[in-house]
Amino acid sequence: MPLKDQVTVAVDANGADLGPAEVLAGAGDAVAASHGALRVLFFADTTGLTAPDGVTLVHAPVSIAKAAEPAAAARSTPDASVVQAAKAVADGRADALVSGGSTGAALAASLFAIKRARGIHRPALAMTIPIPAHPFLLLDVGANVAVRPEHLVQFAHMGAAYSEVALGIEKPRVALLSNGTEATKGTEDVQAAHAALAGVPGFIGSVEGFAVGTGKADVIVTDGFTGNVMLKTMEGVSSALLGAVRTAALSSVRAKAGGLLLKPALRGLRDEVEPSEHGGAVLLGLRKVGVVPHGSFGARGFQRAIEVAAKTVRADVVGRTYTRLEAAGALRERPSVASAPAPMVSDR
Repeated sequence: MPLKDQVTVAVDANGADLGPAEVLAGAGDAVAASHGALRVLFFADTTGLTAPDGVTLVHAPVSIAKAAEPAAAARSTPDASVVQAAKAVADGRADALVSGGSTGAALAASLFAIKRARGIHRPALAMTIPIPAHPFLLLDVGANVAVRPEHLVQFAHMGAAYSEVALGIEKPRVALLSNGTEATKGTEDVQAAHAALAGVPGFIGSVEGFAVGTGKADVIVTDGFTGNVMLKTMEGVSSALLGAVRTAALSSVRAKAGGLLLKPALRGLRDEVEPSEHGGAVLLGLRKVGVVPHGSFGARGFQRAIEVAAKTVRADVVGRTYTRLEAAGALRERPSVASAPAPMVSDR
């Protein structure tokens, strides 16, 4: 697939914690940094907002970010900002979707409008976990509470393809998350997926949570419930540890002096583990690209999410993921028809 001269990203800004103006600032920064290679269609309550160069405002004040039933809301609310943004991608007016609202609403709108790629059982949310020196891709982190073995197999291939194409890892090592490294450990579904993946190049078997931070695997595959709990646990522990370091550095005059010496190194560490620098989670398995950043991100986080979406389009992650799945015989025999999404773990 030839590189597009210009990529257009549809951005749903309703539901972002800091409001549409903060998301718009990130969109403007992303467009400016692209030097003409990126445009943004911006869907939100645009009252009082002024569009930066390269950004087109679409007044869409209706939000379903807090809907209790995202699938029903996406189906019954065609004027919702996320539904309009997803439709713009499906219609070809935009190449990728970035949604700063709830994960449930973004997934539901994507399934109804953009739809799953042919042969895909379930889309998966994949997120780069910024462990210093040993980052890895974790999926699923919230799209599917319960999965079958064939879903985990597809997640493994999708994660490997994304790592190769978008993250530049030549031969990613892929593992299943389990409570032991033996093929006989884990749930029946994990054991069945392990058997199906045995012998696939790059598959290294099962790993325990201890593998986090060791660099043993480039891609770790699990169901959306476990992945979401794991993700939030890591984020919580990381935040607590950084807070403890900050408190210790301010605990005495001597500590403050030492803290000043360590400040540049600690700032670099903070930036390395900052989730916003990685742009959020990528929805793999759709016909077009979708990115779901944290609703709590500021302008910089949304800028990175839009840049990740554009990079994923240019790298043809969708097409190359499909090619990998087809070559591995991991596609469904019949094309899937988009239906209501699986229950969500959370509205991240």
